[in-house]
Amino acid sequence: MGMSAGSSGGAVSEINVTPLIDVLLVLLIIFMVIVPVTPKGLDALVPQPPKNKTNDTPNDRTIVVQVLSNGAGAPSYKINDTSFNKQDIEPKLVEIFSARQEKVMFVKGDKDLDFSKVAEVIDFGHQAGVDNIGLITPRVEAGQ
Repeated sequence: MGMSAGSSGGAVSEINVTPLIDVLLVLLIIFMVIVPVTPKGLDALVPQPPKNKTNDTPNDRTIVVQVLSNGAGAPSYKINDTSFNKQDIEPKLVEIFSARQEKVMFVKGDKDLDFSKVAEVIDFGHQAGVDNIGLITPRVEAGQ
């Protein structure tokens, strides 16, 4: 701010930066609120291979839904080695998980299938109220 003793009456050639700083601070606050602090992603549950190979007792509490390829036709579905039709999978999963405290299911898809068939089974699990759904990959199955 310049103080002059006389009445020069001329135009001031300095830019008033106070409104510009106010606008910049408001924009900074807006962008800080809009941008999320932590990015959210999908939680993945991957089964780990057993530490010791000698203890191969199958757990009867584990639910594995298999989607098997039948060549060019529709895939076949199994829940723990019991064959089911596609429309019977969701009611059976609801029946299984209605009385369970831990709601964990694993899905094993055939390597020749389109992932959309496996995604349908994952959706069936979500509709049945399953909390955690894991995918069994060939590497996990081989114990790597």
